[in-house]
Amino acid sequence: MLSNLLTFTFFILIGLEIREGLNRPKEILLPGLCALSGMVFPAIIFIALHTGANAWAVAMPTDVALAIGALSFLGKRVNPSVRLFLLILAVADDFFSLVVIGIFFQSKLDLANAIYTLGAAVVGLSLPFRTQIIKYLAPLATFAIIPIYIWINLLSHLNFSLATQRISIALIVARVLGKVIGISFAAWALTRFTKLRLPLTLDLKEVVGIGMLAGMGLTVSIVIAEITLTSTSQLDQVRIGLFFAAIISGAIGTIWLGINSKLNP
Repeated sequence: MLSNLLTFTFFILIGLEIREGLNRPKEILLPGLCALSGMVFPAIIFIALHTGANAWAVAMPTDVALAIGALSFLGKRVNPSVRLFLLILAVADDFFSLVVIGIFFQSKLDLANAIYTLGAAVVGLSLPFRTQIIKYLAPLATFAIIPIYIWINLLSHLNFSLATQRISIALIVARVLGKVIGISFAAWALTRFTKLRLPLTLDLKEVVGIGMLAGMGLTVSIVIAEITLTSTSQLDQVRIGLFFAAIISGAIGTIWLGINSKLNP
């Protein structure tokens, strides 16, 4: 019951943030397209490495709370444009994740799952006073809702003996490599061959670091896994894969941005 309540509250926040993002269409276009590319590449890599598991969508979402948390280790050395681009990318990522759930896994959604995920997001999309609600709900999600949810649904179930299983390895590779390749390639291609441009205060090296941090994905990924997988063994492999992917992505992304940030002395 607690897990369902946390899921419902978290997806209300997702709906709120998506609705706020839609108010800035020019700002979200480039990071939004990068987010889409950063979801497609991990899914393709996962399917290529493990064609038998219906867990490809688990490789797609980004966990903004974890990624921003990793950025906080750099303190004032972080370029503010990095944080803003990552936030907008994550909002677009959440939107596309809802689309994936609604289109590809509609048949697997029972009434409860639909209410706690898509229904909650619709509530968030329709609420007034969104800015004020986000102001109070976002810190609550970051410091309470997400940690408790991750503990209940991930950390308390970790089985390290499954770290070398096929789904675990495929998920780690898909997230750690697929996210950064997809996001970086999209940013490079779109700014080279279209009129879209990165902000003047942000360069491609920093986008690569953002792509690395985007490999951190737990909350929405776990929700998708619980909707799509019926095997306890597969779900446990997903959990350990997400755990190691988040650690690796957070570490390399933080180190990369610490070295390549424009604010680095």
